[in-house]
Amino acid sequence: MAGGKVTSPTGTAPNRYVYYPGTEELGADEIRVIACGTGMPTARRAQAAAAWVVELGNGDKFIVDIGSGSMANIQSLMIPSNFLTKIFLTHLHTDHWADLVSIWAGGWTAGRTVPLEVWGPSGAREDMGTKYAVEHLLKAYNWDYMTRAVTINPTPGEIKVHEFDYRGLNEVVYEENGVTFRSWPCIHAGDGPVSLALEWNGYKVVFGGDTAPNIWYPEYAKGADLAIHECWMTSDDMMTKYNQPAQLALRINLMFHCSAQSFGQIMSMVQPRRAVAYHFFNDEDTRYKIYGAVRENYDGPLSMATDMMVWNITRDGVTERMAVSPDRTWDVEGPGEELAPDPTRDSEYTQFILDGRLDVDKANARWVREFMDRNGLTAEDIEQGS
Repeated sequence: MAGGKVTSPTGTAPNRYVYYPGTEELGADEIRVIACGTGMPTARRAQAAAAWVVELGNGDKFIVDIGSGSMANIQSLMIPSNFLTKIFLTHLHTDHWADLVSIWAGGWTAGRTVPLEVWGPSGAREDMGTKYAVEHLLKAYNWDYMTRAVTINPTPGEIKVHEFDYRGLNEVVYEENGVTFRSWPCIHAGDGPVSLALEWNGYKVVFGGDTAPNIWYPEYAKGADLAIHECWMTSDDMMTKYNQPAQLALRINLMFHCSAQSFGQIMSMVQPRRAVAYHFFNDEDTRYKIYGAVRENYDGPLSMATDMMVWNITRDGVTERMAVSPDRTWDVEGPGEELAPDPTRDSEYTQFILDGRLDVDKANARWVREFMDRNGLTAEDIEQGS
């Protein structure tokens, strides 16, 4: 019965159609996958670029891709920063990793006490791989790093990179706590992109990344409980809605992305417990054309993904709902000891700037004294990192 039976005028409906983050304990034998980005390179408020949060019944949490605009959705889940430190990238287009810098800096200021870890593919050249990309991201944000390292603590500003060979065929790239990630190549814009499969407790969740139809996905995604794969907008809509010329609107569906018809053929080969189509703008005037094209070749369980869609995977089945989360979330405190500033680091101020401070000691004297007494602080604490 939809919603379940309500037996009391002051009671609640026992079965909810939506997921309220942080209100449901995940079963020990259960997986929850939350779509935090399902759209296109031009992120919009309704749909950020590619990002998936995976929560396992053993307590592990992972982020797979973290595209432009997606961090706002991830933040709305109110998961403590120290639980969101393991990030897997399928490739290095901005719509799949641009918000790495947002979780890096945002988590640092929100109380994360440990470094981030990033797993991602190599490239055909050194300068096309994940290690090169992250190292140069940190170089680009060096001012950000150096100033926060002094005023907060340098440890959360570290990013540890685990680069693996993009050419590996279903090779293990991560294995810890009963969780395995495997990788295989994609065909997308150039060498480097990969698909990823998460295996745990007899379950398999596959993240296709971006790819034209390839021979590896149908083979290695077999047996998936959730098979996520891109499903591109129609070529006509690419012209009329996305301002693309006809030749590109055709090639994009055939050469480096995946048409809805191709998605249908792939899923008919994989036969997952549930297929998930994403990487399109899920509007009233676009989704039904895509859905109809998928159904030309696939008649199995199907989700047309949009942001904040949630799947709970159990032995009994795969349940799809929508998450309802606040726009104005605060960071949630998690485990980890508070980090003090590193006293060995030199200030990034010059005397020229320090001489520009305005004397406001009298204006602040009362509340500062009360705050320090209440929290056991000393004058030395004010000076740290200043």
